[in-house]
Amino acid sequence: MTSSGPALDSFYPNVIHAGRHSILWPHLLLLLWIWIGEPVVQVRASHQHFHPHSIKLPGDITLGGLFPIHARGLHGINCGELKKEKGIHRMEAMLYALDQINSDPELLPNITLGARILDTCSRDTYALEQSLTFVQALIQKDTSDIRCSNGEPPIIRKPERVVGVIGASASSVSIMVANILRLFEVSYASTAPELSDNNRYDFFSRVVPPDSYQAQAMLDIVKALGWNYVSTLASEGNYGESGVEAFMQISREAGRDAPSVKIPREPTAGEFDKIIKRLMETSNARGVIIFANEDDIKRVLEAAKQANLTGHFLFVGSDSWGAKSSPIAELEDVAEGAVTILPKRASIDGFDHYFMSRSLENNRRNIWFAEFWEDDFRCKLTRPGIKLDPDKKKCTGGERIGQDSSYEQEGKVQFVIDAVYAVAYALHNMHQDLCPNSHGVCDSMDPVEGRLLLDYIRALEEMQWSGGDKSVPESICSFPCKPGERKKMVKGVPCCWHCELCDGYQYQLDEFTCETCPTDMRPVPNRTACCPTPIIKLEWNSPWALVPASLAMLGILATSAVVITFIRFNDTPIVRASGRELSYVLLTGIFLIYLITFLMIAEPGVVVCAFRRLLLGLGMAISYSAMLTKTNRIYRIFEQGKRSVTCTVYAVKSRGVPETFNEAKPIGFTMYTTCIVWLAFVPIFFGTAQSTEKMFIQTATLTVSMSLSASVSLGMLYIPKVYVIVFHPEQNVQKRKRSFKVRTHGPCSGSSSCVS
Repeated sequence: MTSSGPALDSFYPNVIHAGRHSILWPHLLLLLWIWIGEPVVQVRASHQHFHPHSIKLPGDITLGGLFPIHARGLHGINCGELKKEKGIHRMEAMLYALDQINSDPELLPNITLGARILDTCSRDTYALEQSLTFVQALIQKDTSDIRCSNGEPPIIRKPERVVGVIGASASSVSIMVANILRLFEVSYASTAPELSDNNRYDFFSRVVPPDSYQAQAMLDIVKALGWNYVSTLASEGNYGESGVEAFMQISREAGRDAPSVKIPREPTAGEFDKIIKRLMETSNARGVIIFANEDDIKRVLEAAKQANLTGHFLFVGSDSWGAKSSPIAELEDVAEGAVTILPKRASIDGFDHYFMSRSLENNRRNIWFAEFWEDDFRCKLTRPGIKLDPDKKKCTGGERIGQDSSYEQEGKVQFVIDAVYAVAYALHNMHQDLCPNSHGVCDSMDPVEGRLLLDYIRALEEMQWSGGDKSVPESICSFPCKPGERKKMVKGVPCCWHCELCDGYQYQLDEFTCETCPTDMRPVPNRTACCPTPIIKLEWNSPWALVPASLAMLGILATSAVVITFIRFNDTPIVRASGRELSYVLLTGIFLIYLITFLMIAEPGVVVCAFRRLLLGLGMAISYSAMLTKTNRIYRIFEQGKRSVTCTVYAVKSRGVPETFNEAKPIGFTMYTTCIVWLAFVPIFFGTAQSTEKMFIQTATLTVSMSLSASVSLGMLYIPKVYVIVFHPEQNVQKRKRSFKVRTHGPCSGSSSCVS
């Protein structure tokens, strides 16, 4: 399955298989969104007394935190059951990030970050009530008339420096809080598109992409599955309704209808059974797009199971479902096959080690940890005055997270940590600029000005990419082509092209065309124009030229001597027996082979290059064709003649051939030697292709090989004959006359008694 749109660049889907999650698509890049919030909010340190259900960590600068520690309560009760993953995991992620920052000597040195963490109970109205804590310090109280009993003015504790709020999780809570507080707020999970409105929520930031991207990713999945009719199910509120609205809008544009069902904010008994019935009104639309909180998701799955519709619905869930196991606990068979998506994230190994090492003894700062402990290990802690439930085992305190209970890092832990670090780095940079020589918070940062902090956290120009590079990476379809490359446009995509190099003797005429250079020119190195072809030649005084030229000159002299000797003794038996006509043809070929050396060394020109092409093969062709004819003639005389009325004729005609004449062996030896020479030539010639003196070496190798071939032919076939003709003329006579000459000069010479 592949993505058909860009939205999956920010989300990746999971397929749920009976109680486990498996990644269907590879992780893609996270799109980072940052929003920020306004002036300093100061909260009195004494607030802990009035709000016991909050976590207070002392520090020089305080961050607020909003987390859904508990679910929404039923029947008018604010808070319900504990949320282990969405609440405790995410809240502990903030504490973990603060520990890491406060222990880092390079980040905010001599400044401690504190926290005031509140429980939203997954309800926007209750979260708003809790968040009013952050604005109490904004109320300026007149204490001029207040005096202590001794007449001195009262000593008022310095309020907390709450510079911003990390949270909230639900979009509806973030919208409610952002409207009232107008604080610097960084959300780790709120994805409603409405929050992208800078005019209304100019101090809101987030580290997750908005639901419009999520909706596009879900549509991509629907397209990939081939569905053209799906239902949508949304929790009432900004998150669910805006997410479904975004999906329906783009699905209509894509030609896909999507009937919508809404889950009420406060569902009554039997409400989810009615929802399942409404979904079954279009029973063939088995695909269901669900934008709902995890509590509603769980109750939808329960209702589907009660209606005996296990396996009927195929859910495509948003990031509120994501990779969490709590919505499908004991309902895995109903959820099997669901595809859920989650922003691109990485598991934080350090947090896993931190969280699994938490215990009742070392985590007293988390006021909800005891409740988590009971829920996670399904046990009960003993409390004074409270009788232990006999149905539950007693907690020993020695249990270990991840060993005695299942543990998997919640999907948005990374984003909580990212949000805390975003604020910390902004404060660090602000401190370096405003308090360059100060240890701790200076007057310029007391209080922290919200608008200025907003500028620091939104400094994109200071973002560092891989390798420390501060320049923004390019994301385009095609990069500009290099000089010498032409653009080959992609059909149907006007802004995309492939770059093709103008190769061979081509140069770049324009950005779309390559042309071939004229015959006397070649492309310049960057192939943007042509230049005259430089003449590279061997100098006559170079060793690469002297050796081949010397061999060729000796060969020409030797060949000329043989030709002159054969012409001088043209009618002698040896000349006639060697085949005068073929001999002169073969000697002409040998002469041309030697001559080509001087043409290869000479400065190239039209005439020289023409004769190079002509004579390079002509001399070899003439020589070896003559030898082939000689060989064929000898074969026909001595082999086929054994069975031919013609053998007698050849015998009569060759009766005067000297006894020592036999050209078959010299011809054979010549060909064997020639093969060895050219077999040695091939690796030498082609093995120098990468050498800087390639042309010189190859020219010398070629000419020397040709001279050696010609010398072998000349030496084997004609030098012995010339030797006999010049130095032993007595053997260059017919056999009959030679025998008679020997007898007339023998011991019987002049004697009439000798019988011839």
